[in-house]
This record gives sequence, C-alpha cells and structure tokens, in this order.
Amino acid sequence: MPAQYTTPTRHSTCAPSAPSTGSEDCLYLGVYSRPWSQNNTQSKQNLRPVLLTFYGGGFIRGNAAFDIPPSGFPVLNVSQQNDYVVVYSNYRTNVFGFLPGSKIAAHPHVDLNPGLLDQQAALLWIQKHIHRFGGDKRNVTIWGQSAGGGSVVAQTIATGNRGKNLFTKAMASSPFWPKTPRYDSVWAEDLYAQTVQDVGCANHTDEITCLKTADVQALRDSALKLSTSQQYTTSSFTWGPVIDDSFLAESLSEVIISSSKGGKSKSLNANAILTSYNLHEGENFIPPGFASNTTTDSSSGFNFSQASFDEWLAGYLPAFTAEDLENVKRLYPATGDAEEISWNTTYVRAGLLYRDLVLACPAYWLSSNAEKGGWLMEYTISPAKHASDVWNTINPIQQSDVLTYEAYVGAMASFIQTGDPNAHKVTNGSVAGVPGVQQGGGKQFLVTAAGIRTSGVRMLEERYAVIASLKTR
Repeated sequence: MPAQYTTPTRHSTCAPSAPSTGSEDCLYLGVYSRPWSQNNTQSKQNLRPVLLTFYGGGFIRGNAAFDIPPSGFPVLNVSQQNDYVVVYSNYRTNVFGFLPGSKIAAHPHVDLNPGLLDQQAALLWIQKHIHRFGGDKRNVTIWGQSAGGGSVVAQTIATGNRGKNLFTKAMASSPFWPKTPRYDSVWAEDLYAQTVQDVGCANHTDEITCLKTADVQALRDSALKLSTSQQYTTSSFTWGPVIDDSFLAESLSEVIISSSKGGKSKSLNANAILTSYNLHEGENFIPPGFASNTTTDSSSGFNFSQASFDEWLAGYLPAFTAEDLENVKRLYPATGDAEEISWNTTYVRAGLLYRDLVLACPAYWLSSNAEKGGWLMEYTISPAKHASDVWNTINPIQQSDVLTYEAYVGAMASFIQTGDPNAHKVTNGSVAGVPGVQQGGGKQFLVTAAGIRTSGVRMLEERYAVIASLKTR
C-alpha cells in the first residue's frame, strides 16, 4: 500500500531564514506511514519501527513542511517488506538555533545549541507518544542529509543523549559536519558580539534579555548577513553546532580518536550506522573561482592558481601550523588519484579536500566505529554533487534505472526496518550487497552509472588517519 498521512502538519519555516518569512513558533512535527489500524497499537508485537528525519540547509535554513509525496516516500515504498512510521520534525536554525558565546552559557534562561535540543525534544516525544501512531519507541532510526546528516552526527555523539536509548540506529547522507569550535572560543565570542551589535543589544544591562525581546526582523537580517560572511574563509556557513560542555561535550574526532588510541571507551548513541557521500560533492562549497583558468572570481576573490589555493587552505584551516598545511597538501597534491577520482585542477583538488574533511570523513568515521555494524556507500552517478545521493523524493533514476533504485534505496529501507541493509535485500544475487566497513580492511558500497559494485577503503583510511591526527593534536 502507498504511504499516507496519519496526522496533519503545519507549514512553518524554522526559524526565520528568508528576508520576511518564517517564525520561531515552529516546533511542530508530522507523522506518516502505511495505513494502520488503531487496534494494532494495543499490542507491542504489532508496533512498527520508527524513522525520525532531520532536514538539511547548512544549519542556516530549512523546515519540515510536508510535500506530496512526503520526504522519504521512495525509501518507504521500495518494498512491502519494510513497514515503518516516519516522523519529520522542525528544529531552529541560524541565530535562533545556534548562537554561541559565554554569556549564552552563563544565563539561566537560554541554552547553547537549542537547535540540537529541539531535535532531542522530538526524540523524547517519540518515546512518549509514538505508540499511539503504531510506532515502536524501542526501534528508532534517525536520518538526515547535509546539515540533517550533521544533526545525526551530533545526536549520535552527544553526551546529552548517552544512556537514554532514544534511538538505536543512525543513517546519515552526506553528513555536513564542519568545524565545531567551543562556545567560548574567540570565533564564537566574535559572532555573539556582532549579533548583539546588529540588533542594538550591545552593552545592554542584560544582553540576553535584550536578545529575547529584540525585533525578529532585526535578528533575521543579522542572521542572513552573517550566514555566508565566512563562506570561503574559516567556515562554509557561519552558524552551526558548537562544543558546549554539556549536551555536545566533545567533537566527533575527539570521540572517535580517543577510543582508537586506547582511551576510555566512548560508545556512540547508535549501535548500527549506515552512511553515504557523493564523489564530487565538495565542489558545491569551494570558491567558484577555482574553476577559472584566467580570472579571479569577484564573489570569492579566488582563482585556479597555487597561491590562491594556499590562501584558501590557510583560511579554511586557521588552527593548522605551516607544517600541518604542508602535510595536507601532500595528501592532496596538485595532480593525483583517489578512489574513483583523478584530478589535475585546483577546482577538483579543493573539492576533494573539502569533501573529505566535512562530508565523507564524518560518514566514514561514524560507520567504521559502530558497535554492532557499520556500512558506507559512495554515490558516483553524474553529477555526483551534494544531494545527488538524496532519494527521499522521487528521483529520475527511480523510474529509469530500477535495478539501481532497488539496490541503493532498498538497502536504506532494509536498514531502517532491521538494522541491516542486506536483511531485506530487494535485488537478486547478481547484484552486490552492502559490505561492512571497518578500520583495517573493510569495503564500501558503490553506486555507479555502470551498476552496483563494491570497493576497498584503504586509501580513505590512510587519508582520514592523517587528517584525524592533525585535527586532534
């Protein structure tokens, strides 16, 4: 049966992310599934697995308004073997969801990372209410793409979720996980100071109270101005999660590397993890001038030259020493090969470096450290840019290449239902299943224009080991 709504939804951008739209009064969620009977909710045996999805948007915009068909429809409907309840929830973004600063931390009436706490609130709602909609609170998967995938990273490593059993499985498509500075870093304090200055709260007796009562339009204008102010320097987008010493107490690399070095084990909040990334998706985020052979791009100030690449790299990794930067450039030389890609241009070189650090590396780290099983998928069908691997809406390949659709999306649906992408494999034995990925010799699942296959991850492991050692020194 096709999926259907089980509750109505309200459409509200969360929080204001355009010049004159949206509201902070946006913390709604919607539920949909295949048809179900109210009588089925009376028996635990008849309750279905639950999928909670987080939207992307760089932590600067986004909303959970439902379209028809709703998000996740192709994944839910790939096979009748899979029958689960989907929850799609809002969370606050930009200044409303991620304003850092020591004054935020010290004030009793506000929180750091409220956008992440909104997501946790949806998980707590599921624990309390989802059985009324036929869902099993003991079998919850979280899923997101881009910043939604980054949200999955945050919830999976969050100290504030540890031991609560809010979810058991995590699925991240191109998890956008840029640098996560401390809430009281120089960078964070500068962002806070600029915000209070913009809205007229600087040097106010109680700046937090002033911010809470400030004109929403003034906050919106400031947030939009600041969102891309560091796009090609120290960050992709200005807003995002920070280390807050409470809910998000450690960075991803600290959690993973401390365990790999024999330190105190820090288990992830999900014991089964499936992740994916795209071959060329880093190219969506680098200065467009890198693609020019003749001129400097006026919007970013960069061109294809080595000097321009060096300038960007130093700005993008400001905490790295000169020696660190040279190590990075040796990993990503001007001409090189890596897995399914080769390059001799600044554009592809920088795109691969960005992809690894912000998107593919988090995907690999999560899946390779899952306690009960981890799987990694790479999407290479052209253009293989950011969001090419998103199959939560109708995709042309779903109609033109049924075999790829069933192999790729079928694996995702099987994982949501069972915690194993191969348990409900739709394709026959001639099509590869999803191999497990693990440090020291695993494989990844490749979605290519020529079909489905697998490949080793040795080169990924080598690059990521160097990157991790530099990030955590």
